[in-house]
Amino acid sequence: MTFDFEQPVVEISSRIENLKNELQKTGNLNLLEQIDILEKTKKQLMEEIYSCLTPWQKVQIARHPQRPYSLDYIKKIFTNFTELRGDRFFSDDQALICGIAEFDRKSIAIIGHQKGRTIQENMERNFGMPHPEGYRKALRIMKLAEKFKKPIITFIDTAGAYPGIAAEERGQAEAIARNLREMSAIKVPIITIVIGEGGSGGALGIGISNKVLCLENSYYSVISPEGCAAILFRDASKASQAAYDLKLTAKDLLDLKIIDEIIKEPLGGAHRDVDKTSQDIKLALIKYIRKYNKMKAEDIISDRYLKFRNIGVYNDSAKNSAKNSKKTSTDSPHKNTEKTKK
Repeated sequence: MTFDFEQPVVEISSRIENLKNELQKTGNLNLLEQIDILEKTKKQLMEEIYSCLTPWQKVQIARHPQRPYSLDYIKKIFTNFTELRGDRFFSDDQALICGIAEFDRKSIAIIGHQKGRTIQENMERNFGMPHPEGYRKALRIMKLAEKFKKPIITFIDTAGAYPGIAAEERGQAEAIARNLREMSAIKVPIITIVIGEGGSGGALGIGISNKVLCLENSYYSVISPEGCAAILFRDASKASQAAYDLKLTAKDLLDLKIIDEIIKEPLGGAHRDVDKTSQDIKLALIKYIRKYNKMKAEDIISDRYLKFRNIGVYNDSAKNSAKNSKKTSTDSPHKNTEKTKK
């Protein structure tokens, strides 16, 4: 699958492939020079295209069907992964993967949204949109990790929590809200990586963490661009404008201090080199987990609290108004006194 903005790269790649086939058939070594020139042109063109992507183009890359999902990273980064199923109330939700694995010679808990590659898989995974039982399963695993003092790693990749009637009947909002409350007080470190889509409460339900990392071409937002456009502009086709206004790219999020670090992706996106992306994620996780392993439980909780407390900028107009009023009342008598003396 290719996007419109990638078409020039596709055309050059096709020409290179044709020349390689001709070289194989004819053995004409003069073609090697043409291939080399085109390879360099292709690389330069890719650097130009991917260095100035619009927010909407980054959203498209975040949704690329070949983009690595949670299970892809779990297989490459961790060892001895054992999946744990069920929320002990209703059923197992396959849109959220939960389990225990080994990482950096220690046991850790893993939770991640999981989409499918085929229609059948997406039906089973509900397109990565969890039901309430998914969030309750995730919380069960977090509490288990807390009990045995194991760090928690979460992978965010969802368009949002499932908004169906059945999910609402089983307490979707309550399940997410409970996760937000409970995660804020978990006594072990929680590290989150946004690997694709990060949509609304569906993402935040496993995102109350000490550190939130974001892959370069992922997004993290209170609503999808299409949903925002439908509400604000009454036109879902204006999603590109909404994506710009939402400030949902990794760079915007880092500037706003919503995330803590951007993990670079291979040129063209994480799907171009899954091994390299996995290695970069692994190095970032090792750095932060080793840091928090040296901290006490109360310090870990305080660190998480301060992270979210410091997000955003506000202006207390009432307090500023009171200060200005006090300053004016204090200054006025002195000015009058000076005039009287003169």
